[in-house]
Amino acid sequence: TKLSSVMLHAHLLLSVKRGRDLIQLLSSSPSVHPREVIEVLEQFLQEGRISALMWEVCQQQAQAGSPELQEALLNKIVCLPDHVSNKLQGKNPAVFFPQNYFPLLGGAVIQVLQKISDSLRGGLDCSISFVSHVLGKVCVHGRQKEILSVLVPRLTDLTKSDCIWQRICWRLVECVPDRWMEAVVLGFVQRAPGADVLSRLLGNLVVKNKKAQFVVTQKVLLLQYCHTTAVLQNLLGYLSLDSLRRALLIKVLQELLETWGSSSAVKHSPPEQQQYISKAILICLSHLKEPEIESCRQELLTSMMEGVKCHLDSNLPQIRRLGMIVAESISSKINTDGPVLKFQYEEDEEARELKSLLVDGVMTMLCAGSFTFVWIAGERKNIYSPWTNSCLYFFYSDDDLIPYDMSEDKELKIKAPVYIRDCIEVLTGSEDVDKWEATVKTLESLVRKNPAATREVSVELAKILLHLEEKTCIEGFVELRQRAQVAVLTTDPIPVSPSLLSFFHLRHRQKFKQLKSLASLIESRMLHAVSRLHFSLGQGQSQAELASSPNEFNSVVGHFFFPLIQHFDRPLTTFDLLGEDHFVLGRLVHTLAILMYLAVNTVAVTAMGKALLEFVWALRFHTDSYVRQGLLSCISSMLLSVPTERLLQDMTEELLETQSWLGGKMWCTPVFFWVVMQSLCSISLIVIVAVMS
Repeated sequence: TKLSSVMLHAHLLLSVKRGRDLIQLLSSSPSVHPREVIEVLEQFLQEGRISALMWEVCQQQAQAGSPELQEALLNKIVCLPDHVSNKLQGKNPAVFFPQNYFPLLGGAVIQVLQKISDSLRGGLDCSISFVSHVLGKVCVHGRQKEILSVLVPRLTDLTKSDCIWQRICWRLVECVPDRWMEAVVLGFVQRAPGADVLSRLLGNLVVKNKKAQFVVTQKVLLLQYCHTTAVLQNLLGYLSLDSLRRALLIKVLQELLETWGSSSAVKHSPPEQQQYISKAILICLSHLKEPEIESCRQELLTSMMEGVKCHLDSNLPQIRRLGMIVAESISSKINTDGPVLKFQYEEDEEARELKSLLVDGVMTMLCAGSFTFVWIAGERKNIYSPWTNSCLYFFYSDDDLIPYDMSEDKELKIKAPVYIRDCIEVLTGSEDVDKWEATVKTLESLVRKNPAATREVSVELAKILLHLEEKTCIEGFVELRQRAQVAVLTTDPIPVSPSLLSFFHLRHRQKFKQLKSLASLIESRMLHAVSRLHFSLGQGQSQAELASSPNEFNSVVGHFFFPLIQHFDRPLTTFDLLGEDHFVLGRLVHTLAILMYLAVNTVAVTAMGKALLEFVWALRFHTDSYVRQGLLSCISSMLLSVPTERLLQDMTEELLETQSWLGGKMWCTPVFFWVVMQSLCSISLIVIVAVMS
C-alpha cells in the first residue's frame, strides 16, 4: 500500500507540467484522496514549479494558445488557497495560507519576468499578458499587500538603471484588464517608496489607459479621502515628473480648486474631506513651474477669491483655517514679487504640516534627479538643469574649517524700550527684528506700569496693536498681542473702546482677521471686567447677594455696548450682517450677551436691556443656528441683569411677546426653556396682580 501511494505521488507530481494537468489534478476523481493531492501541490509549490508553469503559458500566448485553458488556469492559480481550503475543510497546510501563498506567488512572478527579460535580450518572442492577468486578479481579490510587498521592492531595484526592465514593468501594468486596473494602480501608489519610483514602475500609464487616468485624477483625489498624505505625494509627484503627465497635473489642480471653491461642497462635505482636498491642492501648487503659474494666474486668483469666501463663511473653525492656509499658499505662488495674503490663525502641528507640503515639489524633483548638483567655491553661480530649466545653489561645505573657541561667549540681550512712545516707534518703523520682538514681549507690563503715559497715546497704540502683524517666528505672538490690547483697553477704556469698535462698521471693511481679533479682544476685556467685580461666580452666592455688589464696569459699559449694536441692519459695500456675513453676526450676538450679563447694577442696564430685546426681536427668525443660540443667550442675560421693577415698568409688552415667541420654538433646550419661561411667567403674574390691585 505504501509503495502504491509513493508511485501515485510520483505520477501526479510528474504530470503537473502543463496547465491542463494542474486543472485535472485539482478536480481529480474521488479515487484519489484529497490529502494526497494537496501534498503533491505543496511539493509543487516548494520546488518553485509554479513559475515554470506561468512561463509555459507566456510562451503559449506568443504562439496563440487556448484562451479557455489560460482563463481556467488563471482562476486555479489565483484561487488555489480557496480550492485547498474547500478540499480540506479549512485545515490547510501553512504554505496555502494567503499570507504565505501570495508572497510566494509574487516571487514566482519575478522569476517569470526575469525569463521574459532574458528572452527579449536574446531576440526571442514571448508575452507578458498572463502575468499581468495574475497580478490584476490577485489585487482585485484584496491581496495587493501580500503580492506587492514582494514585487515593488524587487522591481524598484531592477528598474533603477535598466531600460529593458523599465519597459517590462510598464507592459506588466499596461496589460492589466480595465476591470482590475483600479486595484493594481492603487496598490502600486500606496506601496511605492516615492514619486520617482512610482514613475519608473508605471511609466505613462495614465496617459495611455483611460481607466487608470480616471482612478488617478478623479477617484483617488475627488471621490475618496481615505488615503494618507504620502499617497497624495506619490500620486501628484508622479504626475509632475513627465512632460506628458504634467497636463493632467494642471487639470487635476483646476478640478480640485473648483471643488474647494464650491459653497455646496464646503457646506455638505465632512471636514476630513476638506482637509484631504486642501492637502492635494498644496501639493499640486508645490509642483507648478513659473511658466505654468503665469499661464493660469488669473484663474488661480479667481478660484482663490471664491474659495476663501466659502471657507470663511463656515461655522467650523477648522474649515475657516483650511481656507486661510490654502488662500495664503495660492497668493504666495501667484504674487512672488508683490504683497500676499496673510491671515491670523493658530499655528499648530496641523497648520505646519499643511504648509510644509508647499516644498514637496522641490523634494520630489531632487529625489528624481531633476536638478544638476554642482559644488562651487567662492562666488555663487546658477546651475541649470536642461530637463526642468531650474537651478539650485550649492557651496563648499565648511566642515574642514577650524572652529573658533566660543565656550566663553554669552548671548547678547536686546534691551527692550522703557517708554511707551519708544514702543510705538519700534512697532511702526523699526527694521530691527530683535528689538521688535523684545518690545512685543514687554509691552503689556510696560503699559500697566505706566498708566499716565499710556493714556496720552492710548488710541494710537490700540490701533497699532489691532493691525500688528508677526515679523518673526515669535512663540505665542497672538497671545502677547492680545494681552497688550487688553492692557491698553483697561487702562483707558472710554476713548479706546469707541475707536476700536468703529472698525466694526467701517464702510470699507478691514480684513476678516481684524474683525476676529476685535471680537476676541472685546470678550477678553469682558472677562477682565468680571475678575474685577466684588463678587465671586464660583462660591455659590445667591442672586440677592449678587444684587448688593457694586459694579466697576458701570462707567464704561455703554461705550462698549451701543457702538456695537448700532447699524447692524444696514448692508454696507462688503459687509452685510443680515446677509452672507452670518458668522460675524453670530459673534456679535454672543458678545452683546456677555456685555448684557456684565452690566448688572449699572446705570445703563435698563436702556441696554430694552435695546437688546428689540435687537433679538428683529433677528428672531434667523436661519443660522449659531445666531439663534446667541439670541437665547441675550434673552437670558437680559433677564438676569435688568432689575425686575424696570422690566415691569419699561418692557412689559416686549416681554410678553418674547414669551409667546419662545413658547413656539422647538430649538430651545429644555433647561434653558424652563429657566426663561419660569422668569417670564413670574413677571407675567406680577403684572396681573398689579393690574388687579
